Amino acid sequence: MQKLATRLQQFRSGSPLSFRLLAYILLFSSIFTLLASGIQIYSDFRKDVSVIEERMRVVETSYASSLSRSLWALDQKLLEIQMEGILSLPDIVQLNLQIAPNSEIVMGEVPRGAATRQHTFTLTHEGDEVFKLGEMSITASLDQIYANLKRKVLVILATQFLKTFFISILIVWIFQYFVTRHLSAMANYARTFSLTNLPEPLQLDRPDTELNRIDELSQVTEAINQMRQRLHQDLEQQSLDAEEIRKLSKAIEQSPSSVLICDRQWRIEFVNQKFTQLTGYDAESMIGKHPGMLTDDPFLQRENRQLWQAIQLQVQRVGVWQGESNSIRKNGERFWEQLIVTPIKDANGQATHYLILGEDISIRKRYEQQLLRQANYDILTGLPNRMLALDRLKLALAQAQRENSLVGVMFLDLDNFKHINDTMGHDAGDNLLIEAARRISSSLRGTSTVARLGGDEFLVVLPGLQGADSTTQVAERILQTFASPFHIGNQEVFVTTSIGIAIYPTDSDNSGTLLQHADAAMYQAKSKGKSAYERFSPEMKEVSHERLQLESRMRRALELNEFELYFQPIIQTATGTLTGAEALLRWNNPSMGMVMPDKFIPLAEETGLIIPIGEWVLEQACAAAVRWQQATGLELGISVNVSPRQFRDPGFVDAVLRALRNTGLDPRRLELEITERLILDNTIETSDILSRLDEEGVRLSVDDFGTGYSALSYLKSYPFDTLKIDKSFVRDVMREQEDASLVKAIINMAHSLGLKVIAEGVEEEDQTHFLKAHGCDYSQGYFYSRPAPEEEFAIWLKTNRRAQM
Repeated sequence: MQKLATRLQQFRSGSPLSFRLLAYILLFSSIFTLLASGIQIYSDFRKDVSVIEERMRVVETSYASSLSRSLWALDQKLLEIQMEGILSLPDIVQLNLQIAPNSEIVMGEVPRGAATRQHTFTLTHEGDEVFKLGEMSITASLDQIYANLKRKVLVILATQFLKTFFISILIVWIFQYFVTRHLSAMANYARTFSLTNLPEPLQLDRPDTELNRIDELSQVTEAINQMRQRLHQDLEQQSLDAEEIRKLSKAIEQSPSSVLICDRQWRIEFVNQKFTQLTGYDAESMIGKHPGMLTDDPFLQRENRQLWQAIQLQVQRVGVWQGESNSIRKNGERFWEQLIVTPIKDANGQATHYLILGEDISIRKRYEQQLLRQANYDILTGLPNRMLALDRLKLALAQAQRENSLVGVMFLDLDNFKHINDTMGHDAGDNLLIEAARRISSSLRGTSTVARLGGDEFLVVLPGLQGADSTTQVAERILQTFASPFHIGNQEVFVTTSIGIAIYPTDSDNSGTLLQHADAAMYQAKSKGKSAYERFSPEMKEVSHERLQLESRMRRALELNEFELYFQPIIQTATGTLTGAEALLRWNNPSMGMVMPDKFIPLAEETGLIIPIGEWVLEQACAAAVRWQQATGLELGISVNVSPRQFRDPGFVDAVLRALRNTGLDPRRLELEITERLILDNTIETSDILSRLDEEGVRLSVDDFGTGYSALSYLKSYPFDTLKIDKSFVRDVMREQEDASLVKAIINMAHSLGLKVIAEGVEEEDQTHFLKAHGCDYSQGYFYSRPAPEEEFAIWLKTNRRAQM
């Protein structure tokens, strides 16, 4: 042992590499031996334990039935005999039989501190029913197994250690003789190497054989000697290159872009400071890794591997790769990175390294995605907007052309949406649009597109249809979803939709024309009572064209002074005295001639043009009444019709007061005629507007009363002055007893509420006598005068005699 220790000391002092080799061989051989021995010992241990566990399972299989019979027969002696037989088996130390409900039999004893295994099984008796008789627990001792295990460990460790130690000593001696002594000679040569002894070559103390000339030691010796020859040349060049390298190193290290340099195998050799700031990975941990394998997440590694395979392939083929990558930081945060990958080539054009430049473009990508969404989706409802919808429609048409299928285009417009929006506010209107979008979307299949075109208009594209009937089925489903009320705030409102349908290629093979045809069909559905759908037919095209032309010309009618007012006198029925006039709007277009109100007023109401037109009517009507007073001295009242859209405009009251202020007309001489539909709304806004007008002295009249006379119940809540009986009842008052009774009832009820009554549509003298006899306050109609322009009406004021009767 003394010699062995001396030999080890020589190894340690004279050949550190040999000593470390010995140590490593001993260490790793010991570890391997321990692992192998441990695995073998553990395997043997598990086999022994498995034998015991199998023995207990065999006991269950063999004894469960007989134990159950003995227990059922209450044969305790037989039970004890059977349990003693089980207890006599190897390693079985205790049996515990739990007998239902609360008895037990215990045999054997578990040694103190012993390792055990336990197995429990249930004893049952099967007859007409299954009875649980009890549970048997078998306890086995593992002490014998552990004793055997200790003996095996000692024997295996002793024999393996001695074998490993002597083999290691032999290997180290061989290594020291053939390698380390020559490495020591090379080290001594390198220590004394300088510019003064360059001519002295390195020589090793070993035979000059063919085998020795080609081994690694000879290669290193030759390389050192070649280095001597190049050293002088390199020293001169090195002084020049060192400064350039320092400049490049500083530029790369301080670059605003992240920089990675990889070797030919795409292993990272260098990362700059910007890379560590951008990704959170420190430079030391990156060296030797692949740039696509920085994360430990297996899923991300597979994802990055595919990307970097494509990058490497393109760099090899084209020489550069530039693109965007969804990278990940060390903390798991995703970010977008602009990458440029190029090879670094030597003088022969061969790639020696690869340069990777990266820049964080997350903010730019976020803005791009936001702009893309804003450009293609409606912000309120989240549906595709007009631009994206048209793109999808064109794609659907192209696909249908290839597949010889149909495409349905549905144009939807919410009925009475403007009424909800004006009376309940824009927030309520927005909530209504969101819910309407949800209901429309819920009626469609996955391949269909629903888009919001703007306002309350929606577009539905139904691709891949096999028959035109599919569009009507979808339309019916949509109408059905609108049948239930909308809950806006704390109120229930009912809003329906009108749907126009056009089919590709039946109605057109052009997306723009299909939309026009669907739009025309939608207006046809609205004209038939709303909450309906219509298929496009050729005759609708003319109607649609006429409507567009009418809207286009109406938008310029105000600035071109094409609107004018006609006036029809209002007469006191009892005396025939002129008390005022109603202003009636007419449109005199040079191309279309005189356009009657029932043709353009609904369109003006729909497009919102009724608001500026209504303000113009108020101003002109008040000014005309002032002129009549100046010309005749008569303080005549002037009645002006107010449309629902105009009435709900937030600036309506201000517009009325402005017209009175600008013209100087006494507010008591202005009477505004309000439709029954506004009264039936019974909203807070309606009441506030009417109260404000009443406080200013403006007179208020219910127009066309009779078609909804149930509104009488609301009249006491509003400050109305006058009630106008619809002309449809006055016309037949002398021929239809029902109409006569209705007119009399209206007059009586109005008077009981303190209201004056005006009868519209008086055309015959007998009608005037009937109205006079039943106390109708005022009359208006062709019997007295047809509506006339202001100049003709002014002449009528001076020359008429019927009004003076």
